[in-house]
This record gives sequence, C-alpha cells and structure tokens, in this order.
Amino acid sequence: MFSGKNVTRVSVVGGIAATALLLVAGTASAHVSVQPQGEAAKGGYATINFKVPNERDNASTTKVEVNFPADHPLASVLPQPVPGWKIDVAKTKLAKPLEMHGNTITEAVSKVTWTGDGGKIGPGQFQQFPLSVGQLPEDADQLVFKAIQTYDNKEIVRWIEEPKEGGPEPLSPAPVLKLTAATEDEHGATDGKHTAGAEAKAETASADTSDTTARALGLIGILVGVAGVTFAVLAGRRRTT
Repeated sequence: MFSGKNVTRVSVVGGIAATALLLVAGTASAHVSVQPQGEAAKGGYATINFKVPNERDNASTTKVEVNFPADHPLASVLPQPVPGWKIDVAKTKLAKPLEMHGNTITEAVSKVTWTGDGGKIGPGQFQQFPLSVGQLPEDADQLVFKAIQTYDNKEIVRWIEEPKEGGPEPLSPAPVLKLTAATEDEHGATDGKHTAGAEAKAETASADTSDTTARALGLIGILVGVAGVTFAVLAGRRRTT
C-alpha cells in the first residue's frame, strides 16, 4: 500500500516526466524544415520552401542561413522576394565544373541568407522562404541543407545534424529534401521516344482524317451526279408525253 506521501511523490515525479516529454516533443517538432511545392524530381527543377518556426516566447528570429550541399552542387538558385527580408545568395568555385544544357558551370550556390529588414518571426509564428532550385541531382535520393537560425537576443540555433535512416530524430535536425523518381526531363518534356511516338500518331491521325474527307467528298460527288442524271431522264420523259 502507498502512503499519502508516497502517492504525492509519485504524482510529482510523473508530472515532471510528462512535462519533460512534452518539451522534448515540442522541440523536435518545431525545427527548420524544407518541402517542395509539388514534387522535387531527380534531374529536374523544383520550387522549395524553407519553413522556419520561432521556438522562443521571449525573442524573435531575425536571420536565417541555409547552407547548400557541396557534394551535390546546385547551379541555379533563385529566391522569391519575401517582404521585410533582405536576401543574399553566395556562390563558390567548383572543384569539378558541371555540364548543364551544353554550358560549363564553374560555380554553384553555397549559401542563401535571409536577414530581417523590418521583418521578423515573432513568438508563436513561422515564416516560409521560397527558392527555385535546379538542376537536382540524378544520383541522390535526398539533399541535406544545414540551417542556422539567429534570434534578436543574439541566441543562435544550429540545425545541422543529419538524420540517420532508421534512427531517432536528432535534437537539432538539418532540413532534408526528399527527391522523387524522374519521370520527365529537366524541361518537363516527355522522353524523346515518347515524343516521336506521339508525333507519329498525330501524323497517322491527320492522314486518316484527310483520307476520310476525300472519300466523303467523292461520295457526295457521286450522289450529285446520280441526282443530275435522274433529273435529266425525268425531264426527257415529260417532254415526250
């Protein structure tokens, strides 16, 4: 049997444990993340959003830095303007140039920084920072971005821990962009063989349509001719009578 004091102690310990779990869960769920608008297909281009929540109740986020993966460099990174935020796109020289659309690319984006210029992410708020990126790699299933979040009280939170497949979520996980299988080329056009097949079908359909039209016109001509002959015969009989 538990005494009154023991019951009270158990209740207090249980309450502390539950509170700790809620705090950990809240911290793990409210991290910087990245999601595509639609799909992020391998070898293609995509628009992605970095979602930045404010985890503090006594400070506002005034700066967000996103570092791009060096093992899969992205040559094209175009930020969408965000009211109240100044955007800086930093590039770095590539050790190995990239070939893209017949052009040689010697540098790629290494970091994008959003700095509050009248804008901020207040307590209980979040902000999305959109980017158009490409060309996405064909030999990777995901891209890991390391982010740094700065508050106006000078606190810095580093979202740089790479999640391990099958393992627990890190306390400060880095944003991860999942890539989907490529179904179209980088311009969104279908495969060349499929295109050629479609063109062949279109040509065949056009030829069939032309042939059908010619046959219809021929039939109409025959009917008109028969009608003319019939009219002439009837007219001749009337004159004879």
